[in-house]
Amino acid sequence: MNFNELIKGKATADDMIKELKRGRPTDLPDVDEFVKQIDPAQHDINDPANRPDKWVKVDIDDAKDEDGNDITVTVGDGEGKRTTMRREKVARVAFALQKLIVKRAVAFTFGNPVVLNADIEDGSKEQEVFDAVKKVLFKTKGRTLNRTVAREIFSTTEAAELWYVVDKPNNYGFKSKKTLRCAILKPSEGNELYPYFDETGDLVAFSRAYETEGKNKIKTNHFETYTDELIFKFIKRPGEQWEIEEHYPKDNYIGKIPIIYGRQPEVEWADVQGLIERLEKLLSNFADTNDYHASPKIVTTGEILGWSKKGEAGAVIEMEEDGEAKYLSWDQAPEAVRLEIDTLLRMIYTVTQTPDISSEGVKGLGSNISGVALQLLFMDAHLKVHDKMEIFDDYLQRRMAVIQAFLAKMNAGDSAFAAACDSLDIEPEIKPFMINDEESRINILLAANGQKAIASRKTTIAQLGWVKDTEAEMEQIEMEEAPELYASVMEPTI
Repeated sequence: MNFNELIKGKATADDMIKELKRGRPTDLPDVDEFVKQIDPAQHDINDPANRPDKWVKVDIDDAKDEDGNDITVTVGDGEGKRTTMRREKVARVAFALQKLIVKRAVAFTFGNPVVLNADIEDGSKEQEVFDAVKKVLFKTKGRTLNRTVAREIFSTTEAAELWYVVDKPNNYGFKSKKTLRCAILKPSEGNELYPYFDETGDLVAFSRAYETEGKNKIKTNHFETYTDELIFKFIKRPGEQWEIEEHYPKDNYIGKIPIIYGRQPEVEWADVQGLIERLEKLLSNFADTNDYHASPKIVTTGEILGWSKKGEAGAVIEMEEDGEAKYLSWDQAPEAVRLEIDTLLRMIYTVTQTPDISSEGVKGLGSNISGVALQLLFMDAHLKVHDKMEIFDDYLQRRMAVIQAFLAKMNAGDSAFAAACDSLDIEPEIKPFMINDEESRINILLAANGQKAIASRKTTIAQLGWVKDTEAEMEQIEMEEAPELYASVMEPTI
């Protein structure tokens, strides 16, 4: 039985919610585990159960640990035998590599604003709709919206937008009594998302479950469902069954599900989680080794007859005949550790298609980096963005359709505008982030144009952006050049 049949059959609230949850095609994401992995403070390397502190033998005279606490003393079986132990804290080196991978993915995907493409005529009703859509995105901070959604999808595998109107006057090129707003439904903030698809893969209902806590610390469960015709809100109080809230269901204002939903199969760092854990363990162990062996240690054979005093110049160790003393060194192991650390870091960056753009990572490129070198440096990240377009092309396209549906209702008095909202096709285009090498680009254009000018003075002044009034700047330049021009004309020619 599908959801529409449940509605027509007047099923109970509990049956409706069970069906809506059953319709989710995948399991809910393990948000708690993902949050733990992306937060360095919660990594396994910081968990004493996974990496316990060490107990080491100490002399009885050292009866206090580094915090001034009494040392545990274990009495042996034999009379007068005992072992004095002290808890030594081990090194715990955690890295925020998961967070870095997500940051870089977000920056390369939405570092540049999304370009809106549409085939429209100036002055047409479709132009008015296009301008209204851009105003909506500006007022709802569309660039921040894109980055926030991407960060949530990359970190927890899914996110959704809920578009709605509030009774507040606004101007979108036409005066409206309502204001269009957007809320991001994040699993990391306690939202459980339940998309419901039909046999053909079309989204026919979307629900979210969440929990609220009152002043008396009593928790109440909520469940909201959106279809193209109706909006349901369910509530479950402690000790009670699910029931439909008062005044619901309500008619859907736009006749379209006002939800945009996006997901990916895994978090961004899923393929390298094991490598990151190995890197943290390796560096933590190496840090412990440094703590014990960073200071030089002397190994001797034979009896030591005398030591030099502390700080004495020309220090001498007096030993018996055939005695020997030398520094303890570890020549091969540090190099092996460094090789593994470098390999792990390289594989983490490579597998996640994350460019290493740290100062250490790019110092080999030199100070004069060409546009081609930049493209090669960021090529893998750009290929990753093109993969992400499989998610965000449909996501952004649906956002345009939902916004246009709201605008048609908000300006329903203008039938031509409402018709244009239905006919206009806006295609969002993602532009991967790239550092602009203007000099290389201009040289290429000049070469293609026979070294002739490719822009007027007015255009270059406006493009530079140093002044607000381009016309006034042009007049000032001409005034400054006039005396020089006059002098050159009046000079005698030979």
